[in-house]
Amino acid sequence: MDKILGQMGGMPDLASRNDDDFSDRLNHRFTTSLLIVFAVIVSTKQYVGEPINCWVPAHFTDSHENYANNYCWVRNTYYLSYDEYIPQEHESDKRHTIPYYQWMPIILLLQALFFYMPILVWRSLNHRSGVDVNYIVEAGESFEDTNKSEKQDAIMESMTQHLDRYLKAMGGKKDTTFTMSLKNCISRAFCVMSGRRQGNYLITLYLVTKVLFIVNVLSQLFVLDRFMGIDYHMYGINVIGEFLRGANWSQSERFPRVTMCDLKVRRLGNVQRYTVQCVLPINLFNEKIYLFLWFWMVFVATMSCVSLLTWTVRSLFSSDRRRYVKKHIVLMQEDKDGGKGGIHIRDNEGRYFTSFMDDYLRKDGVFVLRLVGHNTNAITVTEFVWDLWRRFRQVPHDSNDTSGVSST
Repeated sequence: MDKILGQMGGMPDLASRNDDDFSDRLNHRFTTSLLIVFAVIVSTKQYVGEPINCWVPAHFTDSHENYANNYCWVRNTYYLSYDEYIPQEHESDKRHTIPYYQWMPIILLLQALFFYMPILVWRSLNHRSGVDVNYIVEAGESFEDTNKSEKQDAIMESMTQHLDRYLKAMGGKKDTTFTMSLKNCISRAFCVMSGRRQGNYLITLYLVTKVLFIVNVLSQLFVLDRFMGIDYHMYGINVIGEFLRGANWSQSERFPRVTMCDLKVRRLGNVQRYTVQCVLPINLFNEKIYLFLWFWMVFVATMSCVSLLTWTVRSLFSSDRRRYVKKHIVLMQEDKDGGKGGIHIRDNEGRYFTSFMDDYLRKDGVFVLRLVGHNTNAITVTEFVWDLWRRFRQVPHDSNDTSGVSST
């Protein structure tokens, strides 16, 4: 899907990217691929072979039979159990029409598109933030895969410089000019809560993207109720209930294999009405596909909610961010001191470290570090944190802010 949209243009660098986490890839990569594969399977069944076969009266010729099959495929059929009588022409309320089977490939492709749209929001707005998060993550992956120390040093230096430029620009002076316009007022009101100057633009955008993923998957569970004419949001639960009761869950009005169709034929000025019984082999595939998709979407929604909660906690609690960064700095210091302990960051007197966290990294910096760690390993992110920490300490700061580093 990335490559297809990339060829269409309009979006920056839509090749395979890893500037996200596993729950995001469940949505935009794995679910999208599944839906496209299912659309191909269903469309193949529709256009290769007979998607519908109707049992017509014996006096129908082959052309009449073909007409009946094509008419019932286009006109829609309706479900009727064997213990119900065939409704009269005016009894339309007694016909449970099956409206979806012709549109299954299009529905599946639209679902795939909606699962992919949130990541387009993240990548397009992230690309305009001033830092290429994907470049940093991919560089971290290259650092992880490289064994040559010279190449590792060059990669780490490039990663550090790239993020350092963004962090310094993010901490620059605020623009004090003001222009009275609706767009400017909305922009300033939003930037009070979120923005590059606030140091939380990337993490806010990322959390909004996760919310879009969750809204999409939950909406699809309920919107499909309308398309299919069934309570699809309860589909999996109903099937489990029928299975536990010993009922034949495959014989229901949700995805019926045998349906009815009413058609009229004009003969010598007279209109004759026929009701024929039709078989929909395609519903055998639709039933299995959408039963699997129900459980899959519930799983994806659960993983997305857990991921959103995790990243929200990480962004809200400064103690969690400090603990994460401090852990990697201390690990590197101990490694350089041979594990004997040396320079360390004191918990209560780390004003220098506080400046590093609050004035330099802030929320967006820690977010990028976590994203690199999520897609690589602890060694890579430890090296990354240490290089940023070392670069920060090389810049002159207020002497009162250096009490957080001491020797033991």
